[in-house]
Amino acid sequence: MRVRDVPGTAVVKPTPLALMEDAGTGLDYGTRPDRLPGLLTPCDRFFVRNHAPTPRLDPRAWTLRVEGAGVRRAVDYTYDDLWHRFPLVSVVRTLECAGNRRALFAAECGLRFDGVQWGRGAIGTAEWTGVPLRDLLEPAGLTGAAVEVMPEGLDEGRARRPMPLAKALAPDTLLALAMNGEILPPDHGFPARVVVSGWLGAAAIKWVGRIEVSDRPLRVPWNTDDYVLVTPGETALPITSTPVASLVELPWPARLGPGPRLVRGRAYAGEDRVAAVDYRIDDGPWRPAALDGPDLPGVWTRWRFAWDPAPGAHVVRVRATDEHGRSQPDATPWNALGYCHNSVLPHPVLVA
Repeated sequence: MRVRDVPGTAVVKPTPLALMEDAGTGLDYGTRPDRLPGLLTPCDRFFVRNHAPTPRLDPRAWTLRVEGAGVRRAVDYTYDDLWHRFPLVSVVRTLECAGNRRALFAAECGLRFDGVQWGRGAIGTAEWTGVPLRDLLEPAGLTGAAVEVMPEGLDEGRARRPMPLAKALAPDTLLALAMNGEILPPDHGFPARVVVSGWLGAAAIKWVGRIEVSDRPLRVPWNTDDYVLVTPGETALPITSTPVASLVELPWPARLGPGPRLVRGRAYAGEDRVAAVDYRIDDGPWRPAALDGPDLPGVWTRWRFAWDPAPGAHVVRVRATDEHGRSQPDATPWNALGYCHNSVLPHPVLVA
């Protein structure tokens, strides 16, 4: 694979403070929650999570290989093959880094976790267009022994993460070529990335160059050392879906002018649907927020409530509940790597 040499930048797209939150690594940038204009997160402000600088890949030299003990033959695809040999489908899906809100988790616990110090912005929703992964696996001849599928990226760290065969064959698991109607941007995986509906962002491998189909469970750093929940008993459990959580579309802390307004936000429940969102102002009662949809698994739901605040300092709390009755807790159970924080947040708001 030939890589274009473009020195000097770790990511390609601009990351202005007006749109993005700098996580301090030079590689990772979150979306400002108060800069979400609609259901879809525009490409220019979609969060970036990189383990290494964005590779500049030449699609004319790029190939995708499907191989492994779980297929009868290795198959290679060119970039043109993906565009012209297969039906293309589009799905709207949300991606969330499992480390989203890690800095808030640290404040809750009174300690600092290792890893990217995300605020609330490591989440976004896009329309992804590409080839269902199952259509690319079929020509390789899946064997009866196939159990896992592992995409591998062409970044310096060769990011990779396995998924069960059933998840790989799901109709909404894609090898995406486009994002929000545009050719996939470099920072978001050009020429091709995987989108795994409802799963953590680490499963959505970018810059895919190889897909291994195995006849045994695969153990790699991304499902043993990282992107796992390590409990006080030291059991490492690989993360798949992320828990229900909500996002208020206001800065943190927020400063508002007086007068009636609508407070808006998003709620997301991984592979599940969001069933309800409630809000609480200061020490008042919990009240239901209006849901504006979509009512789909794997996609965030928009919500809103009307508020005519009095001048002064306030705290806004929002609590989402999924279709199985699981609500955001007051405190997230501790895990060593600071993943999957979904506590109800006390959002500070000053009205003046």
